[in-house]
Order: sequence, then structure tokens, then C-alpha cells
Amino acid sequence: MTAVRRGGIVALALVLSACSGGVVPRPAGPSTIVAAPVIKPVAATPITPAPAAAAPATATAAKAGLLAGPPLPSLPINEAQAARALAAFRTSCNTLQRRTDASGLTRGDDWQPACSAAAGVGSGGARGFFAQWFETVQVGDGKAFATGYYEPEIAGSRNRRPGYDVPIYGRPTDLVDVDLSQFSADLKGKKIRGRVDGSNFVPYFDRTAIEQGALAQRAPIIAWAADPVELFFLQIQGSGRLKLPDGSVMRIGYESQNGRDYTGIGALMKQRGLLGPGQTSMQGIVAWLRSHPEEGAAIMRENKSYVFFREQQTPPLGALGLPVTAGVSVAADPRFVPLGAPAFLSMDRADATGLWVAQDTGGAIRGSNRFDTFWGAGDDAEARAGGMSARGTAFLLLPVGTLARLAAERASGGAPVNP
Repeated sequence: MTAVRRGGIVALALVLSACSGGVVPRPAGPSTIVAAPVIKPVAATPITPAPAAAAPATATAAKAGLLAGPPLPSLPINEAQAARALAAFRTSCNTLQRRTDASGLTRGDDWQPACSAAAGVGSGGARGFFAQWFETVQVGDGKAFATGYYEPEIAGSRNRRPGYDVPIYGRPTDLVDVDLSQFSADLKGKKIRGRVDGSNFVPYFDRTAIEQGALAQRAPIIAWAADPVELFFLQIQGSGRLKLPDGSVMRIGYESQNGRDYTGIGALMKQRGLLGPGQTSMQGIVAWLRSHPEEGAAIMRENKSYVFFREQQTPPLGALGLPVTAGVSVAADPRFVPLGAPAFLSMDRADATGLWVAQDTGGAIRGSNRFDTFWGAGDDAEARAGGMSARGTAFLLLPVGTLARLAAERASGGAPVNP
């Protein structure tokens, strides 16, 4: 469920774009989504971070300033929570040991002792496992912000039929991914997407152009949705379920994106005073879009980003290609959190506080201490994810000795120091 998904993107039917281009009202027919109430959060008191400067947005964790966090046994982690995190961590181990860590914090072999030990942890030993094999690290000022995402279910059809007119596109045949590191070492880790126009490489069509028919003969339509507003929020999440007319379910997941920058429409609406108190949740945004169709369409077109899907046979997958787990998996910026690593979030909401495992990324999830918590599927997940906005303190869990090694490398002028 690669989190370019969380981006305020809407896909309108081509036939609708020839008309008003607006957001249609909720249909009376096959639509299945009913806005769930936002769950009232249970307040919690976050741990106060150690005084430090905020990490520069363009830095990596290794360059942002690191501080030792509190001892793991002092954190409020119970055995059940630790056991769930341990199960997710085990699935991440193969990737952790072979993936290049963009944060600059760890090397593959740093994870080998903990991963080997994780395989043999028995019942009741999860909390002790984390306490033995990990140390906590504060990145920058440690001030964390967490949102939420979930796996929605909307009305859809494999074939176009009355009441199902909104195309769900697969990856366009002319969409090109470019790894810029092949052209310059200074561009390591930088990638762009676009298309070839004659002898030029140009940006790919933005959302407005796509709505106006730019993908004709360029992209497969893998299914049809009943309602563009429902598809809008499925695209924000990045994967979901289509409830088909015969009652069966088709799962779709993120395949690619057009390479255009993401603009969150919720932030735009808030800045413009369109959302009143209590309306800044996903549910509040849905209500506003439906009651202001023309204005809503114009706002959504300000987000040029557009997501393409594929059918998938498995539960939702994160950026590591592994299943994400409700209440355990979290999306993070890989420049600041090693993908697959655990993190402890101490937040002002009890449901966001706890031990999470970074198994996903997101177009809107950028910077140090920025997280997006995954809540699964169903009404409760929708309600919790849609209203999630938590602030507090984040601590990464890294293999014991990581801080000492990084400090030694800085002291030696950046040369790698063997443990």
C-alpha cells in the first residue's frame, strides 16, 4: 500500500469531464460507503523529548542530529503489543538485512543479531526481546506528528455498466520511470516519472488532463467505480476493496503514480477557511465535497498527482512488498526511518501511542518524525484513520551499538567504523 496513496487525488469519469466536471452527489444505487463517525480519542501524555534542533527537511536521519532516547524497559510497552510488533519485525528482517538504508543509520549486518534472535523468541518473551536487542534514538527534536490510513471498500465493477462509470486505471504504457543516479552520483536516490514526447522527456499528464481524456489508448481500465468521491478516498489510501455487483470482492493495490507533486486538499480547504471546527477529518472533507460539488472538483484538481492501480490477490502490501498489519504497521519517510525498523510513538492519543514497525512510505509522509498509522479495514478502521491527528514524541528502535558506531564514524571524519 505504497503511500503515494495518501494524497487527495480524485479520478472522474471521462464522460463526466465532458459535462460539469464536478463531484457528483452520493448515488442512491450501489454505493457502499457511509461516512463513519470519528472516534473520540482517549487523551494521553507524551514523553517530553530531549532539547534539540529540528531536523532539516532535506537531511537524512544520520545528518539530522541524533540523541539517545530513554531505556527501552522504561517505555510503556506491554507484552501483547510487543508480540504484535515482533511478528511484523520478523517479516521485515530479510529486507532489513539486504536493503540499503537511505537514512544512513544502519547497515544490513547491523540487523543480523536481532533478526536471528527474533526467530527464537517464545511466548511471553517479546518485550524482553526488544529490551535486549535495541536502543532508542531521538532524531532531531523528536517532535512527532501521526495521521492514519485504512483499507476502504467501495462499490465497483469489472465491466462498465449502468451506475459504474468511473474508470480505475492501470499503469499507462507510456509512463517512464527514470533513476537519476544513473546520470550523476549527486542524484543518488532521486527518481522522476514522465513520458517521451518526440525527442523530449516531459512531465506526465496531470490529473486535470487525465480527467479530460489524456489516457485514452494509453492506460488499461482495470475496473469501474460507482462514485468518484469514493474512488477519491480509495486513491488516498492507495489500496482497497471493490464490492462487485454479485457480492464478491476485488482487491486493488497501488501500481504507480504520474510523478506529479502531491497537494493535500484538506490543508488547502483549512487554509481557505472552508472547514469549520470538527470538519478537518476525512469525514468532514467528504461532507464538504458532496455539498459543494463544483468547488470541490476545482480544489481536487489543484492536486496534480494521480495514482494507478493493479489487481492484487493478497492483503494490502506496504513499500517493502510485505503485508501491512492493522495497529502495527506505520508509514514513514525512509530518509529518516530505516524501512522495517520498529519505532515507539509517545503521542497525545492513546491509540497512536505504542510500538510500531515502519513497513510503508507515502507521498505525503515526509520529514523526520512524521508517521502514518495503518488501521486495517472496516468501519472502525475508517473512523479511527479518518480522525487520526496525533502529536507527541518519536523514538526509533535501532540495534544496540548503533549510536556508538555512528559517533565513532563522525569522530573519524565519516569513515566507516567496524563494530
